[in-house]
Amino acid sequence: MPAAAIAQLLIDGLEAYAGVGAVTALAFLTVGISRVAPRPDAVTLGARLLLFPAAAALWPLILRRWLATGRAR
Repeated sequence: MPAAAIAQLLIDGLEAYAGVGAVTALAFLTVGISRVAPRPDAVTLGARLLLFPAAAALWPLILRRWLATGRAR
């Protein structure tokens, strides 16, 4: 497999990861944080904006915790 094809495959994978991360982070910060946070009323808009990049980057962990919390209730 040529190096250009491998590089394109890695870029495509990174784009897919970032896309899924952005959608998951947006959904989590608008709806899901109220299930996970101990005091959801304390999570302001500014805090949500600051949490967005981390939630997008760590979306597998966020999604797993969000789903586990949803099943417990």
